[in-house]
Amino acid sequence: MTGCQGELANKEFNLFIEDADGNVIQDEMVTSPSNGFIDLWLPRDKTFQIKIEHDGKIAESKLSTFEGDPTCITTMKLMQ
Repeated sequence: MTGCQGELANKEFNLFIEDADGNVIQDEMVTSPSNGFIDLWLPRDKTFQIKIEHDGKIAESKLSTFEGDPTCITTMKLMQ
């Protein structure tokens, strides 16, 4: 992503991703790059539950990777 700058650059996040069948895709600490965005590559044609935690705040969302679904999600906000 060029020209965009997220608010939390170079920060650690706990990232948890589970598919609709309950399979854990990812459960680990990740560090956002200098642009502040976490880049994810997920299998096509599936639905996922995403949970991101940082500094006591959590963002949760259901995302899918079907044709026509958005590929850039900027609406997940960390909340108390």
